Amino acid sequence: MKKQITYAMTVVLAVVAVSFAAPDREAIKAKETAAWQAWKDKKADEFKKLIDKDIRGVYAEGFSNMQKHLEDMQKWDMKSFTISDYQSFSDEPDVIVTTYVVKVEGTFDGQDASGTFNSGSVWKKEKDAWMIIFHTNAKQETATSPAASP
Repeated sequence: MKKQITYAMTVVLAVVAVSFAAPDREAIKAKETAAWQAWKDKKADEFKKLIDKDIRGVYAEGFSNMQKHLEDMQKWDMKSFTISDYQSFSDEPDVIVTTYVVKVEGTFDGQDASGTFNSGSVWKKEKDAWMIIFHTNAKQETATSPAASP
């Protein structure tokens, strides 16, 4: 009888632990996609619902905070984006790290900025909302063929 109670308590504790765990990969991917959609549609209010006010970003052009992100949003004319190879990881109940590939078609400040980017975000649960606190992306290099031998 004692073993049955121990097993039952183990199951209850496991269920409680899972209920406090980070959202599943599809749920956080949906939030990430919503952030990209808000950016594409230039909907700053929707974007700010998913991005922490103290966000930090690291990009080829330099560092970014919320104000810089909002300024840059207005310079983008994004025609489309496609997220693939989405992965998420968490070993804390209130932090999630995501990595993925995003293919973007569009212009930035009138110049073609299309490409395929390796991207990553850090999500933090604040109160009951998941917010991006860090984001980065790096444009994938195009493969070049080796130089011909003489």
